[in-house]
Amino acid sequence: MHQILGGALLMPYFLLMQVVVGVVAGGVNALDSAPLSLLAYALCLPLVAATALFGPVRPMSVAAVRAMCGVPGEALADGPATSWAARGRASAWWTLHLGIGALISGMTLAVPPMAVALIAVPFVGRLRDVRLGYGWFTTDANPYAAPLVGIGLLAGLVLCAAGSGWLLARTAPVLLGPTPADRLAAAEERASDLAVRNRLARELHDAVGHALSAVTLQAAAARRMLERDPEFVREALAAIEDTTRRTVGELDAVLGLLRDGDPARPDAAPAPTLATDLDGLLARTRASGTTVTAHQDPGPVGDWAGLPAIASRGNWRSP
Repeated sequence: MHQILGGALLMPYFLLMQVVVGVVAGGVNALDSAPLSLLAYALCLPLVAATALFGPVRPMSVAAVRAMCGVPGEALADGPATSWAARGRASAWWTLHLGIGALISGMTLAVPPMAVALIAVPFVGRLRDVRLGYGWFTTDANPYAAPLVGIGLLAGLVLCAAGSGWLLARTAPVLLGPTPADRLAAAEERASDLAVRNRLARELHDAVGHALSAVTLQAAAARRMLERDPEFVREALAAIEDTTRRTVGELDAVLGLLRDGDPARPDAAPAPTLATDLDGLLARTRASGTTVTAHQDPGPVGDWAGLPAIASRGNWRSP
């Protein structure tokens, strides 16, 4: 199937060169001449190689190889070729694929009908009287030798198709595999992804650690004031509930990012910031028994919103 695709892709180049060769040969139809057709085939291969230097050829070739040749995906490069070395390798693959594909496609069209006719020669009387070209099996030839030739042609076609498929599958990783520049770019991308994940992991650690510290302080204060100040205990329990709810929301959001960018649950609470939850931060801190006095310089409320997200989230948590 992969070779047939290559033959179909070569057809526009071949037809163009057929016209050119026919005009140069004096206005003849090159399709009527086997030598001129072979010449047109040979001349179209450099044109095939030149067009393969464009970027989109490699992604298209890689997709076809992955789908039809059974080559492991990690052995092939993704994306357009960026360097001239990679383009040259992609051009070599494109030319090899289309050149071999055209030959196998032509054989597939010509050999089976001829083989069937040869196999049927002993059983169909009319075929015995037909001169099959190039002096094969004239009326003086032994008709019972024709089926052997027909079977041999079919076997040869199968071997050629299997051998060319094996050759293309073995050559694909060499010509379409990642270049050192591709591997370096992939390594840099992985390093950048790991750096982002490490930052998210640190932020997750800070969020959970601060929340547990706050909940511990609030629970300890509530236990000590359980008999003397029930109102304080209620406030402390409410602060514990609010802290855990918000921490679970932030935990869900960060875990969603760590899971390759999966969105957080729709019911997860947004991560609080100084701009949205300063009053809640003060209330939860006071619920732990700590006296806190807040002072903010006069200015627009939007000043808190101007803080970087990581700084704003890093300061809302109770100590």
